[in-house]
Amino acid sequence: MARTNPLQFIQQTRAEVSKVVWPTRREVLLTTVMVFIMATLTAIFFALVDILIRGGLEAVLNIFG
Repeated sequence: MARTNPLQFIQQTRAEVSKVVWPTRREVLLTTVMVFIMATLTAIFFALVDILIRGGLEAVLNIFG
């Protein structure tokens, strides 16, 4: 594999970075809000599952204990 000199590497890197389509401020904001909403919903779901499992386990233990 041929080696690229540092100047060519920098030029190629700049050319590739210029091809990147950066998200707009609005897209970043919407994506961030959606992540927080999904994290909250996931936390609520697992809290409810935890409460149900704990309640069921306590019921079973009360029957046998």
